[in-house]
Amino acid sequence: MTRIAVIGAGITGVTTAFQLHQRGMEVVVYDRHRYAAMETSFANGGQLSASNAEVWNTWATVLKGIKWMLQSDAPLLVSPKPSWHKISWMTEFLANIPKYRANTVETTRLAIKARALHMEMAEQAGVDFDFSPAGILHFYKKDRDMAHARRVTKLLGEGGLDRRELTPDEVARIEPRLKGGIVGGFWTESDSTGDIHKYTVGLAQWLEQQGVTFALGEDVTDVVAGDDAVTVTRASGAEKFDGIVVSAGVASRQFARQLGDRVNIYPVKGYSITVNLRDTRSQDAAPMVSLLDDDAKIVTSRLGRDRFRIAGTAEFNGINRDIRADRIAPLVRWCETHFPDVSTASVVPWAGLRPMMPNMMPRVGAGRNARVFYNTGHGHLGWTLSAATAEVVAGCVHSAMRESSNLATQGFRFKSV
Repeated sequence: MTRIAVIGAGITGVTTAFQLHQRGMEVVVYDRHRYAAMETSFANGGQLSASNAEVWNTWATVLKGIKWMLQSDAPLLVSPKPSWHKISWMTEFLANIPKYRANTVETTRLAIKARALHMEMAEQAGVDFDFSPAGILHFYKKDRDMAHARRVTKLLGEGGLDRRELTPDEVARIEPRLKGGIVGGFWTESDSTGDIHKYTVGLAQWLEQQGVTFALGEDVTDVVAGDDAVTVTRASGAEKFDGIVVSAGVASRQFARQLGDRVNIYPVKGYSITVNLRDTRSQDAAPMVSLLDDDAKIVTSRLGRDRFRIAGTAEFNGINRDIRADRIAPLVRWCETHFPDVSTASVVPWAGLRPMMPNMMPRVGAGRNARVFYNTGHGHLGWTLSAATAEVVAGCVHSAMRESSNLATQGFRFKSV
């Protein structure tokens, strides 16, 4: 049986393991944490949001980043401290501005494809993850933002997404609890929400019962790809595999370097708070519909009866997992402004590093060595895109390993490319 190593037990690694297992491969999933989904898949915004597929490669994003550089509570914060990694990433980000339209359309298509796959995996594994098909409401407080949203809606439509424009009264009818000066909105009925941590952990537990091995709680120190095998080394020893899929979040860059590839992922920190709805008044006052405030760059999801997740912001500050009070405070204020009857007496803060490629597209497919594959770099849409990219990369692995087997049968040696 073909043996494949997967580096990373977050949402992309676990969905990849699922798809590889479905194709009859023996899979070992590695992660430095003792449990699955302990980093960026722990407490994200919870949205399965094709309606949030717009890539960030625009001059407007660049100008906002410069404007907000010294504003600690800004939605987009770029640390002025220079590094070669940051400079190279930003340069490539700018170079991808001409691809904004094409990449937004393609991301939309991927997000729509992922929806059915997520549901199929959850149903097969019997995972309860506080799923809600309640739809996603984008709302706007400025006319210029509404005008931009109309342009984005056309691109989303090219990707196959149906999104409907709303008047202020229609926004109020869909979510009557929402307060603030709303000038309009857009409604995506086909979008949904769920708890990414519950989903990933549930899927991992089911996979383990099916025979997938989870080698957790120890750092992978070295990965080497040769012509005949891939070797994964930890302090406890080394194992050989027929192939490897790197789904290691922000650590994917260093593993790619060991494997002879350049995967220019940058860690873009995002923050969230989970508001515990401990009283009936708060439970009734919190929205059931998922929201996206484009101006503040904040998303929300209702996770069951007693949890309200609020997430957002983007911080370019290298590998830094500190939870900053000045970045959490705007999320709490946002809740108190737009949902004043929700108690914020019990708020759990969190921060995670989104693995972002400069073109805002995930890195999916083969590396330079024919035994090496990647499914990483999903940025803020890891939850939304992972099921689709997992299917793509598993198909690539399956085809490559079958070709390898055919060549070996014919007496040829399998060599890297």
